[in-house]
Amino acid sequence: MAKEHTGDDDPRRSIELLWGVHGPAKRGPKPRFSTDDVVQAAIAIADRDGLQAISMRSVAQAVGVSPMAIYTYVPSKSELLGLMFDRVMGEGEELPPGLSWRESLAFVARSRWNLAQRRPWLLGLALHRPPLGPNLMARVESIMRALDGTGLTEIEKDLMVDVLHNYIEGALHEAREAREAEQRSGLTDAQWIAIVEPALQERLDPERFPHLLRLGEAWREQRHLMTDPSYRFEQGLEVVLDGIGAFIARRQAQA
Repeated sequence: MAKEHTGDDDPRRSIELLWGVHGPAKRGPKPRFSTDDVVQAAIAIADRDGLQAISMRSVAQAVGVSPMAIYTYVPSKSELLGLMFDRVMGEGEELPPGLSWRESLAFVARSRWNLAQRRPWLLGLALHRPPLGPNLMARVESIMRALDGTGLTEIEKDLMVDVLHNYIEGALHEAREAREAEQRSGLTDAQWIAIVEPALQERLDPERFPHLLRLGEAWREQRHLMTDPSYRFEQGLEVVLDGIGAFIARRQAQA
């Protein structure tokens, strides 16, 4: 499924719109609605019907204006998607003070995981060039601040942000694919594995595939955990944080 891009039309205009500089035209009568009304209406559509239901026409209908009038509030669909993203980024929990860097990064990761459960349409956005709005920037700033005292340079802190982000996105997409596979097939992952595993086991030569056979035994014992996306997310998060910790320790030793 192709992802939707945000703010590709005019990057400078998108920044101005995200930060509240660009707004409806000044001439003529005062608009009945605000850009905020448009963004809220679009989020409600995405929550109800998914990102594919977002169009300038559908949002205009939800707000109660003509399709042409909606462009006086938001110049394009891609910029509207950027505003939606930054708005929901402001819904996440604030990072509590006094946490260690590891506790802070774990808190951020879990907050993002929970947000995507509430707003699954977020996974349909292409975020290589994310909407650099105030809510996203505040979240990145809080992570960078949490890494103070680790001895990392600003560039290295930014790398840690990327590592954490990439892990979270990968885990979220895996969880979404599990949900979609269950919807298509009518089988949960545990049910699918229970059907596939016996047939596969018969074909695995113990001398050629000893590790896979041992893995199969371990899966049978912990199937209820290994097919739980939240459990897998938490286990993977620990591995990522261990890796970041090792990187920090190496930098501190070199200093």
